[in-house]
Amino acid sequence: MKHQTLLAALLLPAALLSCVSHDVADEDYTRYVNPFIGTDFTGNTYPGATVPFGMVQLSPDNGCPGWHRISGYYYPDSTIAGFSHTHLTGTGAGDLYDIMYMPVTNPYREAKDSILGIYSMFDHADESATAGYYRVKLKDYGITVELTATDRCGIQRYTFPEASSSVFLNLRKAMNWDATVDSHIEVVDSVTLRGYRYSTGWAADQRVYFYAKLSRPFDKITLDTLPMLNGGVRTGAGCVARLDYQTAEGEQLVIRTALSGTSIEGAQNNFEAEATGEDFDTYVAAAKDKWNAELAKIAVTSDDEDLKTCFYTALYHTMTAPTISSDVDGTYRGVDKQLHKADHVTYGTFSLWDTYRAEHPLLTFLHPERVGDMVKSFLDHYDQFGRLPVWNFYSNETDMMIGYHSVPVIVDAYLKGIGDFDAQAALDACVATANKDGYRGIGFYKQHGYVPAYTDPAKWENWSLSKTLEYAYDDWCIAVMADSLGREDVAAEFYARAGNYRNVYNPATSFMQPRNERGEFVTPFNPDDYTEDICESNAWHYFWSVQHDIDGLIALVGGAERFGQKLDSLFTYAPGADDELPIFSTGMIGQYAHGNEPSHHVAYLYNYIGQPSKAQMRLAEIMHQLYRNAPHGLCGNEDCGQMSAWYVLSAMGFYPVNPVGGVYDLGTPLFPRVDINLPGGKTFTIKANGLSPENIYVQGVKYDGRPYDKLTITHDMLVSGGTLEFDMGPNPAD
Repeated sequence: MKHQTLLAALLLPAALLSCVSHDVADEDYTRYVNPFIGTDFTGNTYPGATVPFGMVQLSPDNGCPGWHRISGYYYPDSTIAGFSHTHLTGTGAGDLYDIMYMPVTNPYREAKDSILGIYSMFDHADESATAGYYRVKLKDYGITVELTATDRCGIQRYTFPEASSSVFLNLRKAMNWDATVDSHIEVVDSVTLRGYRYSTGWAADQRVYFYAKLSRPFDKITLDTLPMLNGGVRTGAGCVARLDYQTAEGEQLVIRTALSGTSIEGAQNNFEAEATGEDFDTYVAAAKDKWNAELAKIAVTSDDEDLKTCFYTALYHTMTAPTISSDVDGTYRGVDKQLHKADHVTYGTFSLWDTYRAEHPLLTFLHPERVGDMVKSFLDHYDQFGRLPVWNFYSNETDMMIGYHSVPVIVDAYLKGIGDFDAQAALDACVATANKDGYRGIGFYKQHGYVPAYTDPAKWENWSLSKTLEYAYDDWCIAVMADSLGREDVAAEFYARAGNYRNVYNPATSFMQPRNERGEFVTPFNPDDYTEDICESNAWHYFWSVQHDIDGLIALVGGAERFGQKLDSLFTYAPGADDELPIFSTGMIGQYAHGNEPSHHVAYLYNYIGQPSKAQMRLAEIMHQLYRNAPHGLCGNEDCGQMSAWYVLSAMGFYPVNPVGGVYDLGTPLFPRVDINLPGGKTFTIKANGLSPENIYVQGVKYDGRPYDKLTITHDMLVSGGTLEFDMGPNPAD
C-alpha cells in the first residue's frame, strides 16, 4: 500500500447490535452508554442528564471545589450538595453550576463552615445513569432523585419518604472559578418560580434565566437574600429559596426548569415549547429516543460488550458539546451583550484548540446540518466581536488556548459543501481574524514569520512556539479556501504564511525550538522540558504539529528514515521515574501523551513513511489500553468531545491527520463490522475480516470489492456509501 498526499465502568445492560441499517425502535443504543466513564482520574466529565447538543446539562455536584471537580462531580467523592443545570464536559475549566436544587428531609445536614453547605452522603450502589437519565438515592434523607432533560429544560423527580421535607433552590452558591454577581427569585404562584443568576468566572459576564414549575404547591416558601460583594462593593444579591412540604411515603415531586440566555420571558417560551407536561417518564422516553436516533448513525458489531460500551459512550460524549445557545424562537444573547434573532440554531461551547482536530470532522458526516449552523454561529460572533471565536460560551469569549481554529472548521465545511453560509464573507472573516495585529503575537508573526519568545519581559509572549505552529496550520486552511474561491492574492499570501513552521525548526537539535525577537533559538533547550514557550506540552509533543505538510516536515529532518527514527524515539523514550509531569501529560507511551490533543494525529504519521504496521500497532495499543469501560476510563480531559472523537474515528479504522480537506488516514479497525448510516439512506460499511486481539495488522484493503492500495480514503467516498474491507492478520504486512 502507498500513501496518498494530503492536499486533494460500570457495565450497563447490553444487547447484541445488528450490523445493518436499522429502524431506531429496534435498538436501544443507550444501554451501551456509561456516563460515568471519565468521572474519575482526569476525564472531568459529568454523569448527569442531557440530550444531544442540549443547552441543559442537569447533573449532581459534590459541593466542593477542586480541579478534579471541575465538572461538578468526581467519582471518588461521597457527597452531593445539589443538582445544577449547567456543566462543562471535560474542559479543565471550573465554571457554570447554574440553577441548583437540593431536596432534603428535616433536620438536614449542613457543613456551615465549609463551601459544601447543605449536603447528603450517597453510595454508588444507589446510583445509575445512561444517556439522558440519571438517578441517585440521597442516603441521609432517603430521597431518590431522578434527572432528565429536553434541549432547553431540566426535569427532576424526587421520591420522598414520610417526612417534613424541603427543596432548596440555591442561586448563591458558587464553586471553582465561578462567583455569583447577582440573582433573583420571583414567586409567581404556589407552583411557579422564575428569575435569573448572573455570575462571573471563566465566562466574565454569564447570565442564565429560568422559569420553573412544580407538580404540587409548596406548603411554605422562604426567601433568603445576602448581598454579593466584589472588592467591598455590592454587585447584587445571592438568593436561596426554601420550599417546604409535608411528604407521604413514596410521594413524588416533579420540577421542570427551563433555561435561557436572553430573558425570563425567553425561558418561559422555552418552557412552553418543551415542558408543558408533568409526566417524568415521558421526558425520559423522549430523551432516550433522541439519543437513540443519533447513536444509531453508527452501528458496530462485536461480542465484546465493554468495547461497545466504550464506543457508544465516546459517541455520546461527542454530542455533549457544542451546545445550543438560542431560544426556541431563535433569540440569543450575542458576544456584544445584545439580543439577536437568527433563522438558524445558534451554538456555543466551542473548545476549538481541541475539537478542530477530530470532533468537528466527525460532525461533518454525522451532523452536517448542525455544522452549517455552527459556522453561522462563528460568523455571527465575528460580526459582533470583530474576530472569530477562540473558546466561547454563554456569550463570552474566554480566549482560552491558542490559534484561530474557527478557521479550519469553516474551511472544512466549505470544502465539503456543507451549509448555506456566504463563503466569501466567511473567508473575509478568516483573513481579518488572522491579521489581528496586537493580538497574541500575530503582528510580529506576520512581519517575521514566527511568534517570538521575547527577551524583554515587558513584551514576552507565552506559548510562542506553539502559536507559530498553530497559526501556520490555520493559514494553510485560509489559503486553500481562497484558492478555491479564486482569491489568488489571498491564497498566495497565506500559502507563504503556512510555511512559517520552518522558521522554528532548528536543524542543530532536530526539534521545533522557540526563537527570540533577534532570531536566535532560545537556550538552554531540552525537548523534555515543559516551558511557557510551548502550550501544555514539550518539544517532543509539538514537533509534529504540521498537519498540512507532513511531507515537508519529513524533508526538514532529512528524509523518511530519520523521520521514522524520531517517531520510534517518541514512543520509546519514556520520562524518568522521578520526572514530575504536568497534569495534562497523561496517557503516556514514551513521550507520546494521548491525554493531550497535540499528540492525537501522531501515530498515523508512520503511514507517510511506508510503515503503516507501526501505526497499527500503536493505535491498537492506545485504543485497548487508554480507553476503558470504567470511571477512570479516559486518560485525559474529555475536552468537549475531542478525546472521544479520536476513539470513535480510530475504532472505525480511519482518522483525519489533516482535519481539513476531506482525507482520512487508514489505521486499524477495532470492530469486525461498522455501518455508518448516512443522510439519504446511504451506508458506508467497514469490515475487518479475521480481526482478533492478536490480528491487529492490516494485510490488505478492498473498496467495494476491488483491491485498494492507498492509505487514505476521501470524504466523498465515505458520504457516497460503499464498503471498505480490511483483511487482518497477526504480523506486519509492510
